[in-house]
Amino acid sequence: MKLKICGMKYKDNILDVAQLQPDFMGFIFYEKSSRFFDGEIPDLPKSIKKVGVFVDASDHFITETVLKHELQAVQLHGKESPEFIKSLRRKLSAIDKSTIEIIKVFSIRDHFDFSKLEVFESLCDYYLFDTKGELPGGNGYRFDWSVLKSYPSNKPYFLSGGIGWGDLDRLSVFQKSSESEHCYAIDVNSKFEIEAGLKNKNRLKTFIDDL
Repeated sequence: MKLKICGMKYKDNILDVAQLQPDFMGFIFYEKSSRFFDGEIPDLPKSIKKVGVFVDASDHFITETVLKHELQAVQLHGKESPEFIKSLRRKLSAIDKSTIEIIKVFSIRDHFDFSKLEVFESLCDYYLFDTKGELPGGNGYRFDWSVLKSYPSNKPYFLSGGIGWGDLDRLSVFQKSSESEHCYAIDVNSKFEIEAGLKNKNRLKTFIDDL
């Protein structure tokens, strides 16, 4: 199972965490977030995909940001419509003939209507399931993963939402369950922070070693 470390903000910390070789690193381009990224992404190993996180941003802003930072994926964390994503896909394809992946986020609390996914099936590469909270992401608590027993799709998804060191046993059980069949990656963020956007490299390393 792959790992995404999201909410990166500070250059030296980004370089330190990159030494752990996560599969994805996420940068939040949403001004209302305490993890809002407005710097320059340092050179990273080519094995690490750079993901830009956007919340109801314009397609122009997204494409300009993809170009500026040479992002390999965009994560849509707002109320983006199927029509918007279809148009965005065309514009991203015009930027780079190689695939810039699209991750569409859905927030879950105690239950979720998976029929909402149907209109997005052909438009995105992955889903990401996060915990529904006051803010779009980084709320620091988990949703009930058993909801995913009803997951009807074959599309790979990212599991997110308050995952931390204390969830290793729970993750081990989850990985053996039927609902994890299409879980492509684990997404971690706030539970490994010293402060918003500043990750604890040692705690992340221990987590990765034990995952």
